[in-house]
Amino acid sequence: MGQLVAVTEKPSTSPGVVRFELNRTLSGQGHERFATVADAAGVTPSDELARLLFGTGKVAGVHVYANIVTVDLEKGFDSDGLADLVRNMYQYWREGVEPPTFEDLAPEEAESGGDDAAAAGGDAAMTEAAKRVPMHLLVRGREARERWTAKQG
Repeated sequence: MGQLVAVTEKPSTSPGVVRFELNRTLSGQGHERFATVADAAGVTPSDELARLLFGTGKVAGVHVYANIVTVDLEKGFDSDGLADLVRNMYQYWREGVEPPTFEDLAPEEAESGGDDAAAAGGDAAMTEAAKRVPMHLLVRGREARERWTAKQG
């Protein structure tokens, strides 16, 4: 699950610098610079990517502007594998990981009972409706009917 990011790796005219062009923006129109992993303390996509890149040990600095990621490499390292990190940054489920089923994610439903009938209006028809309609909507409807009845006098 998740979406792959289309990445084009382009060399820079400066040695030890590589640029990645992405098919989506990471920082909007703001520049974000990361000189160390401590600079990437936030939760933005740019922060997440910077932490991933610094985690390789190959990266000395990261600059993100919209859909361009510029990486300063540590001396003696190349950019092998960095494009794959960028490409897979939104990939949540990887091979060998079992995604949760719908039943795992669905909230447990509360049992309908006498309390639901009282909250819904107190009659059997409302109790039956409570099995199909969320309780907060039934209560809101009952309160609206009560206000309307009070106005009609």
